[in-house]
Amino acid sequence: MSLGERAGLKPAKRMREVFGDAMLDLVESNPKIVVLDGDLSNTTKTLAVREAFPERFYNIGLAESNMVSIGAGLADCGFLPFITSMSSFLLCNAYDQLRLNIAISSVNAKVVGSHGGITLGKDGATAMAIEDLALVGGLPTFTILVPGDPASMHAAVKAMAEWDGPVYLRSSRVAMPHIYPMDACPFEIGKANLVREGGDVTIIGCGMMVAAGLDAAAVLAEEGIEARVLDMHTLRPMDVDAIVAAAQDTGAIVTAEEHLLHGGFGSNIARIVAENHPVPMRFIGLADTYTDSGDPDLLLAKYGMSADDIVVAAREAVAAK
Repeated sequence: MSLGERAGLKPAKRMREVFGDAMLDLVESNPKIVVLDGDLSNTTKTLAVREAFPERFYNIGLAESNMVSIGAGLADCGFLPFITSMSSFLLCNAYDQLRLNIAISSVNAKVVGSHGGITLGKDGATAMAIEDLALVGGLPTFTILVPGDPASMHAAVKAMAEWDGPVYLRSSRVAMPHIYPMDACPFEIGKANLVREGGDVTIIGCGMMVAAGLDAAAVLAEEGIEARVLDMHTLRPMDVDAIVAAAQDTGAIVTAEEHLLHGGFGSNIARIVAENHPVPMRFIGLADTYTDSGDPDLLLAKYGMSADDIVVAAREAVAAK
């Protein structure tokens, strides 16, 4: 993918590989952690944990509902379970167990959904998680994390282990460029990161759309429009103060997410803006549809989710002030 090129960002490893590295580091440092896998360790990249710590790795097979229930039971017994699979399988197949056994009981279990969004690409609509954030967002007590670069993925995995209560983390198949130095990523759950200053419009992104927002900001700057870019890595609890400040300071907001617009984080941000300081807004995300299979860049362009689409949306939001 060409993500981050216009902003001058350096390419990095695929996010699922970064997650695997972070998971191995975490297991080495915390003896309470166990990993549950839905027979996809080579896909989610928990394979390294299986090989290094086989006594703390459980392949439950293609049985996501059972896996979630087993994880909840391990949490009740004092372990710190990380329940991993592709996000479309976890959220869609095991939703009842996520609600009953983890969310309502608020047990200290961590759920990691890999391959989020449409950049799964050629695997097709059945495997694409385009509604995972809306589904988990419908479960009170879940904290929701969507890191947008390798450093923030490492930091998010560490932070979710230290957080008391259910956490959902979305990982991705694709590579995302470096936004932060690997050893100096500010990551506080519930606190958005300001990654670019600007006074004309604010682009609020999560996951890969943070880098796309920085690409868009670079293009807008050539036109004399200075865009602030926020990395909203935590979707719950959301940083209300950063959103309100963006509305007050820049007077226009564009949200960007690799997810359905219906039930996505843009609608939550719109509610916060409407309640506190209404300003013109535009929304980048997937319209009310499933997608074709294909190259990630082509899919993003076809469905109006590229950096160029963010540029157009930002121009409209500024013009509507």
